[in-house]
Amino acid sequence: MKNKVINCCISHLFHPFTSFAHRCSKLAKEQRARFYIFRKCVAMLVCWQDSGGDL
Repeated sequence: MKNKVINCCISHLFHPFTSFAHRCSKLAKEQRARFYIFRKCVAMLVCWQDSGGDL
C-alpha cells in the first residue's frame, strides 16, 4: 500500500495536469452513468404508473 501511495505522489509531481484531467474525466463519466441510470428508472416508473401498476 505504501509503495502505491509513493508512486501516486511521484506521478502527480511529473504529470499534475494529466492526473487532474484524468480525475475530471473519470468523475464526469461516473456522473453521466449515474444520470443515465436515474433517467431509465424514472422512465420505467412513469411507464409502470401509466399502465396502472399496483404495489
